[in-house]
Amino acid sequence: MTPNAGPAQGDRHATYWEVLAEPRFRLLFLTRTVAITADSLRITTFSVLVFAATGSALLSALAFGIGFLPQVFGSLLLGSMADRLPPRALIAGGYALECAAALLLALVRMPIAASLGVVALVALATPVFSGASSRLVAQWLEGDAYVLGRSLNNIAGSGAQLLGLALGGAAVAALGPRRALAFSAALYLGCALAIRCRMARLEPGESGGSRGDGGAVRASLHGAGLLLRGRTVRRLMLAQWLPPAFVAGAEGLIVAYAGGRHFAPGWYAVLMGCLPAGMVVGDLLVGRLLRPPTRERLVVPLTTLMGLPLVGFAAEPGVGLSSCLLLLCGFGFAYGLGLQRPFLDALPQDSQGQAFGLLGSGGMTLQGVGPACFGAAAAGIGTGGAIALAGGAAALTAGWILTWHPPASPLPAPTDSTDSTDSTDSTDSENGTGQPCGSPAR
Repeated sequence: MTPNAGPAQGDRHATYWEVLAEPRFRLLFLTRTVAITADSLRITTFSVLVFAATGSALLSALAFGIGFLPQVFGSLLLGSMADRLPPRALIAGGYALECAAALLLALVRMPIAASLGVVALVALATPVFSGASSRLVAQWLEGDAYVLGRSLNNIAGSGAQLLGLALGGAAVAALGPRRALAFSAALYLGCALAIRCRMARLEPGESGGSRGDGGAVRASLHGAGLLLRGRTVRRLMLAQWLPPAFVAGAEGLIVAYAGGRHFAPGWYAVLMGCLPAGMVVGDLLVGRLLRPPTRERLVVPLTTLMGLPLVGFAAEPGVGLSSCLLLLCGFGFAYGLGLQRPFLDALPQDSQGQAFGLLGSGGMTLQGVGPACFGAAAAGIGTGGAIALAGGAAALTAGWILTWHPPASPLPAPTDSTDSTDSTDSTDSENGTGQPCGSPAR
């Protein structure tokens, strides 16, 4: 059964089982989960390998994060390809590229700079095949089924990242870093083969996209500009980027906070695990129990819930209260479920792939910048104060959302008159010329 929600069914409450009953989504869901596990395994193992070779904490940290920042450039320069090329070839090719990179790192002893370059080049392509995958999910799951599909991806993504981190430590201990990298390559290869063998071949026009005219780079830059000039799309992207970036800034200080408060060894790991645990509970409860209009009305309260508990760190609480505050903060991440349907409705159909790629790469980039910014603030106001500052920033974002999303009603439709001035050019150009301009993520 394919979950559908036509215009008259837009407020129908779907179920997780209904979403998983869609075989095409199930294939993408399972391969994405395995690939995120492989990502975490590869990232941690590569970081260990670099530290073992150089003894440099800086280079080890760079190895850990080198796959994040290039994604925003890949989205801007190549993002339109997610709508211009057949999705099966893109997604399978993306996993094959990840496999080749992991094998190269495992088998070839390259200079550190060259190894970092390999990971960065793969990251440039990530928004293309992740955007193609997200576009297919948006086409195959409609209405509330689409929102719950995104929720399932969030839940599985959090679990897969934790599994990959744990698996990375065990694999390095048992196999050594290079064999552990080869194991991650095998996981990527399995994903590529599953997509190639089990997914039907679709041309861009069949899957909702458009080939468009002109070069990929020119179309990508043009498309990204059109998307970001539209007020509704820009607001909804910022609403999904900023609160997680602020929370990531706070999360990056948990180890330092635990050390400064002299918590027992290992408690920092418990504190760090409270955020994803709260996220899983929040997504499950909000996704399963609340109807779509209610989720959209709760965007502001849940965003506030992300920020206000972190403000409590200004009082430098102990282990028990800190854990509760972080659980509440993680629960607030469910605010994103109320933005999924309005965001999809605001996108031109022929540029959804690029939009999803830009959404994911922009979010990852800002989440990488957040810890650096609030880490610098901690030098002046202390770790507890910096975590509180990050929470206050997230709460202020909720206030900004409130200015264009009154809590008394669901989010406004993208054709709302407040958006007509800013987005007229983008909407007309996207739909009139056919130019393709379109995630824990993948």
